[in-house]
Amino acid sequence: MTVTFLGTGTSQGVPVIGCDCAVCRSLDYRDKRLRSSVHIDVAGQSFVIDTGPDFRQQMLREHITRVDAIIFTHAHRDHTAGLDDVRAYNFLQKSDMPVYGRQAVLSQLKVEYAYAFQEIRYPGIPQITLKEITDDPFTINGVTITPLPVMHLNVPVHGFRIGNFCYITDANYIPDSTLERMKNTEVLVLNALQHEAHVSHFNLEQAIEQVKRIQPEKTYFTHISHKLGRHAYVNLPDGIQLAFDGLKVSCGS
Repeated sequence: MTVTFLGTGTSQGVPVIGCDCAVCRSLDYRDKRLRSSVHIDVAGQSFVIDTGPDFRQQMLREHITRVDAIIFTHAHRDHTAGLDDVRAYNFLQKSDMPVYGRQAVLSQLKVEYAYAFQEIRYPGIPQITLKEITDDPFTINGVTITPLPVMHLNVPVHGFRIGNFCYITDANYIPDSTLERMKNTEVLVLNALQHEAHVSHFNLEQAIEQVKRIQPEKTYFTHISHKLGRHAYVNLPDGIQLAFDGLKVSCGS
């Protein structure tokens, strides 16, 4: 399995236009963070988790020419706003795009992209087939995916486990029942927003504490705001790294 970080940033703490902070001025490519998303290449399948506002730019950058399914963690716009651009894959693949999410997520997509779900399809609109999931494991084209229920303040969010890879973003609480699903994780991706405490996201200290609970072999922090600072100056314990846009990670299936 190969995981590509399409984006590792967040809309939280985004500076104003014209900001002259150290991150904005940085020449380090690792500090150029688009909204959080990953591409997963596993067992001949091509999956994307979340399509934020930067989806088109991310897919062009990584030269991803096929997507077999899109899986959503939750319905916030910084994770769903790029869904319209699946129309390019509709054209290339000559098929609808299967989109997986809990019922509340699919309902929100029907509101935000109402034009894509009209009875009479206007030529060229996104062609989407919605697939409801629950907290139970599900299968896409022979690949088993296990939801990892977490909380984002008062919003239920799904992380996902595929093989020995676990991906959690937009969380500030992981219940014990979800930790059970994460045993023997090889690669963990977890959100770490900033140094200061936040109402709905793990900050850096809290994210490190969660890693100690989960005990993966390797951890990559994502959903990073400008407030965490420049990539090169964030000190982390052994086995933990900041992810960056375009990073590719291999993991056993």
